[in-house]
Amino acid sequence: MYQTILLTLDGTPTDRAIIAHVKQLAKLAHSSVVLLHVADGWAARTYGRDAVSPEITEDTRYLEEVRGEFQIAGIPTTAELAYGDPSREIIHWVEQKGCDLVAMSTHGHRFLADLFLGTTASRVQHSIRVPVLLLRAR
Repeated sequence: MYQTILLTLDGTPTDRAIIAHVKQLAKLAHSSVVLLHVADGWAARTYGRDAVSPEITEDTRYLEEVRGEFQIAGIPTTAELAYGDPSREIIHWVEQKGCDLVAMSTHGHRFLADLFLGTTASRVQHSIRVPVLLLRAR
């Protein structure tokens, strides 16, 4: 069903719910998981892959920590760090590398916040042709 699941992470506590959900789903579907975090601080947006900052160091550590959780659960998992605008980078990753499902948590903003801020999840789901699993964080 889902050979490869792309799990996007933003490095906040809201990730925990989607991580738990994808672990169960990946086990049931015998899927591999790709963890993707997009570093979007000043250094990441300015220098891309050449960026060096405490943010990049922490993001890399976080991805490896979560990858370890999946591997302990027996789920084949890789981790990738992208740089720049989160929605643009997620869409680019899906177009370039492909997957069968994109799993994301949402922060549950309401109409006005979404209207002014936009949402990564909304931009992604309307720009790709792969199913998107959205789990609202509490």
